[in-house]
Amino acid sequence: MKYAVIGGSVLSRLSTGSPDTKPVSQQPVKTPYGETSAGFTRLKLNGNNLIYFNRHGNHHQLAPHQVNYRANMYALKEMGVTDIIASAAVGGITPDMPPLQCVIPDQLIDYSYAREHSYNDGSEAVNHIDFSYPFSESLRQQLIVSAKEQKIHCSAQATYGVTQGPRLETVAEINRLQQDGCHIVGMTVMPEAALARELEMNYGVCAMVVNWAAGRAPHQDTGSTISMTEISANIKQADQVLQKLVMQALT
Repeated sequence: MKYAVIGGSVLSRLSTGSPDTKPVSQQPVKTPYGETSAGFTRLKLNGNNLIYFNRHGNHHQLAPHQVNYRANMYALKEMGVTDIIASAAVGGITPDMPPLQCVIPDQLIDYSYAREHSYNDGSEAVNHIDFSYPFSESLRQQLIVSAKEQKIHCSAQATYGVTQGPRLETVAEINRLQQDGCHIVGMTVMPEAALARELEMNYGVCAMVVNWAAGRAPHQDTGSTISMTEISANIKQADQVLQKLVMQALT
């Protein structure tokens, strides 16, 4: 078993405190599907090798729809990765998903478009994957147990709505997502999860709510907007929580 951790807006860096931390590649890696988002770092935790990279690039320069998900997942597979823990900063839709709530989703609905969602390119027989349960249950349980051990209050069931971005959603769009059964909303995870399944890698998500979704903040006045300053402050706190949770899950 070899782990990879995918960082994003939260978990933008990962440190184990190990002197064995070293870059695998400083620059993006070339694959048959183009270049990866960033270089990769190899860390050592309790004697186990761990790969880390940030899907948005070393300087957070790639918007969610610009990420080369196929190259990223392909490179991880080539490095021998078997299990992926992906981080996600999300908006809370339902009342039980306030800012700084930790969430280990068990389902998703994909609203993204114009992304390369599959390795099926017509050169070989089509690979139909079972995607009934998009996240690895073993990784989900690993994260849930780790949250309990770290005394982090965590929602163990939630449906993640994946939107295109990079703009945030309208109130009407959030209303639709809630009617569809979504509890949180974010802009990544897909097609990461499906590509990982095609490549037979386990994939789980650890999400942190960093803002109320549009129109969902309690006592929010009509016409009020989401504060980017507040999101930035919440991301800093969320990052600390995820650092502890992920490190616990990998021990």
